[in-house]
Amino acid sequence: MTIAPLSPSRTTPPTAAPATVTAQGVPTAPRYAVRLARDEDEVRAAQRLRHTVFAGELGARLDGPEPGLDSDAFDAYCDHLLVVEEETEQVVGTYRLLPPERAAVAGRLYSEGEFDLSALAPIRPDLVEVGRSCVHPDHRGGAVIALVWAGLARYMDRSGHNWLAGCCSIPLADGGVLAAAARAKVLTRNLAPEEYRVTPHTPWNAEGITYPDRVELPALLRGYLRLGAWVCGEPALDADFGCADLYVLLSLRRTNPRYLKHFLSLTPGA
Repeated sequence: MTIAPLSPSRTTPPTAAPATVTAQGVPTAPRYAVRLARDEDEVRAAQRLRHTVFAGELGARLDGPEPGLDSDAFDAYCDHLLVVEEETEQVVGTYRLLPPERAAVAGRLYSEGEFDLSALAPIRPDLVEVGRSCVHPDHRGGAVIALVWAGLARYMDRSGHNWLAGCCSIPLADGGVLAAAARAKVLTRNLAPEEYRVTPHTPWNAEGITYPDRVELPALLRGYLRLGAWVCGEPALDADFGCADLYVLLSLRRTNPRYLKHFLSLTPGA
């Protein structure tokens, strides 16, 4: 699953990220860098952040083998995109990336636990699966979120793959109001063509939920749709994370080149 909070999701403001101080005593904004995890310690830092957000903040039921870490069998096959606060080397953002050649070794995609992805068989050799995205609650400003997208764009550019897919999760803590509104909106405006439709193993049922006509979509989902992504059908219920999961599919060939150029410019030479 890919969790929604790539932007603030609280009713109270997050704690400000720690600032560095110049020689004149003037505070400066934190500086960040984006890269892939280079060793097991950095992967564990990403897993620790995931546990902080998913279990600590969102109340997800995690059954990983080590307390304080969110880990599963797919981690060993994935690349782990990190946003790091340069002053402290703290991992403040992460996104898990499973390229097709390693998905073949793993035997399946993570999302196949929630959806029947048979319709996507023709594009699987060119598809990177993404998931487990999160940003530390103290660092959910525009800089970190932009670097997550920039790192993802750079990864896809270097890999040469065209398709990007994964789950966008919408928490159900509000009784499903946001999920129901988002479902209605995206299935009307952003539904994938028939040949790319997928079927949830356990559908999430929005029947009987009243929702407003106008609603702001979660930031991650909104970002994908802005890039031209499709939603591939009805949402699945992820009971462990308390979310409704929409399966999102993006072709880079459908993406406005201006967006890609912008994100790539944020990681020159990366």
